[in-house]
Amino acid sequence: MLAELSVRDLGVIEELRLVIGPGMTALTGETGAGKTLVVQAIQLLTGGRADSSLVRAGATEAVVEGRFVVGDEEIIVSRIIPADGRSRAYIDGRMANAAALGDAGRRLIDLHGQHTHQSLLSTSVQRRALDQHGKVDLTPLLEARHTLDEVVRRLDGLGGDARARAHELDLLRYQVAEIATAAVASETEDADLESQQGILSNAQALIEAATNARLALTADGGALDAVGSALAALTGLSGNHAAFQPLIERLRSAQADLEDIGAAVRDVGDSIDNDPAQLETLRQRHQMLRELIRKYGDTLGDVITFGSEAGQRVDQLERHDELAAELERHGQT
Repeated sequence: MLAELSVRDLGVIEELRLVIGPGMTALTGETGAGKTLVVQAIQLLTGGRADSSLVRAGATEAVVEGRFVVGDEEIIVSRIIPADGRSRAYIDGRMANAAALGDAGRRLIDLHGQHTHQSLLSTSVQRRALDQHGKVDLTPLLEARHTLDEVVRRLDGLGGDARARAHELDLLRYQVAEIATAAVASETEDADLESQQGILSNAQALIEAATNARLALTADGGALDAVGSALAALTGLSGNHAAFQPLIERLRSAQADLEDIGAAVRDVGDSIDNDPAQLETLRQRHQMLRELIRKYGDTLGDVITFGSEAGQRVDQLERHDELAAELERHGQT
């Protein structure tokens, strides 16, 4: 029930605070005193249309607040109508829209009048009142209704009419076949192909770089020859000075490292495949995968998932009559 009503700057009402006790309360007064505005204020609290013309002349906004008591619970509803701008509504201090006010209002109050909505005329309210009076347990009925709704939802999910199903089936079969034909190796295949393309695209330059590095190390007059000459100079002295010994060891170590590096550079250069035909094959494969991603998702993982789900949908559509008959039998039980 409405326990308290506060109205400020609404129409002719400058300020009103009305505390309503239990039982019947009657508002009386001369024509134009504001009785209709009180009812209109209550309508605003239950989602009624707010118009800036309702704001009292000279005021910046109209404010209506109501305190409702439902059992042991108190609910505070507020509505603010500015003279310029959209109205705002609050339920227990939280912002709400007009639809939420309407839902709450139907629980909190029932307005009866010559031209206003009367909930007793609603067949759903009448049924609920009869069920409550007869102490009818609606649980089995609600469970059956839920089951039936689920059956209807799943039947709708099986597809529309035969022509629409046939059209969807044709499209899905094409999509499933396109993805299956691609035979995507993994979710990272596109990235792997991109890396391989980078290597093959620079194959000639990489081979030349490896050759030049190897020659700089191993050719006549290269780094190994220079280190060998340095070793010969230090080890060829009679009565070798002890201070040279650590340097000789370091030169021998450097010589061994340079020999290893030269062999490794040669192996890397020999392993690079300078194959234009292979490069073109990789490019075509990569382009095909990018086209699948454009159609079916943001990644190859999305493409794989789409193909799997589309395959399941194809199976569902192909078994439409069987699945529909099974669902209808379930709904009848």
